[in-house]
Amino acid sequence: MNPKYDYLFKLLLIGDSGVGKSCLLRRFADDTYTESYISTTGVEFKIRTRELDGKTIKLQIWDTAGQERTITSSYYHGAHGIIVVYDVTDQKSFNNVKQWLQEIDRYASEDVNKMLVGNKCDLTNKKVVDYSSAKEYADQLGIPFLETSAKNATNVEQAFMTMAAEIKNRVGPAAANQAGSAGVKIDSKPVEAKSSGGCC
Repeated sequence: MNPKYDYLFKLLLIGDSGVGKSCLLRRFADDTYTESYISTTGVEFKIRTRELDGKTIKLQIWDTAGQERTITSSYYHGAHGIIVVYDVTDQKSFNNVKQWLQEIDRYASEDVNKMLVGNKCDLTNKKVVDYSSAKEYADQLGIPFLETSAKNATNVEQAFMTMAAEIKNRVGPAAANQAGSAGVKIDSKPVEAKSSGGCC
């Protein structure tokens, strides 16, 4: 049986426990959201197939309990893209981004695509990590940045599809002739959300 896709990309979600990695995964893969916090045990992954620039891309998205440091290099092996997630209401989770990036450098392939995501942007009254600070940090690293909310689905689709486009541009046959993320426009700007509450 012939595969029903043009590309298969392995994506990882990493970051501190409780930042909403599982919520982002479920919102993107199943369009579901749960208010209660359930810690991921071990490793979970979901598959989602999407169209991008006329090509069918199969995304295999892996999520952990924030314990990647104990899973060793096997978790990172073969990853095409890694999304580092922090919680905009938790300064420590943002401070720890640097350590997660060091883990990527240690275990992932040198050319893996990276992205920074600040989750829970709907909690505007509890926000402690400034958008401009995070954007400036991502710009210094040369990686895309978005603020997301798994609760109200803000930028969730865009985050995963931006990553898919970045990887496709790098590994695709016309990668050498393309610049930027074809088919996906990164409209990275502060999210002005009025709602509050929810874990992720």
